[in-house]
Amino acid sequence: QVHPVESGGGLVQAGGSLRLSCAASGVTFSTTAMAWFRQAPGKEREFVAAISGSSGAIDYVDSVKGRFTISRDNARNTVYLQMNSLTPDDTAVYYCAARYGTSYKYWGQGTQVTVSS
Repeated sequence: QVHPVESGGGLVQAGGSLRLSCAASGVTFSTTAMAWFRQAPGKEREFVAAISGSSGAIDYVDSVKGRFTISRDNARNTVYLQMNSLTPDDTAVYYCAARYGTSYKYWGQGTQVTVSS
């Protein structure tokens, strides 16, 4: 079993920063693509950022480009999401996911990020 566990959420004022962490056990982490998704109240879950396991290729949703940075530490089996210049539109539950095959199969429980105006 793969168990991603997120941490680092909280309440921050607009313009502030937060760093989310996701520790993933039960997986060959260095070769596993990892991603962050988020779900705002009343909205569908959306992709935020992803980082591949082998090449380290990175992708972001347009709305966070230039503000969010995804990275990974394979020695710690951890992926991070550095979030800067936060706005109230970034308020959501943020989920970490591990890819297996062609889809993100393993999900964490989520961490709440609230940005006040």
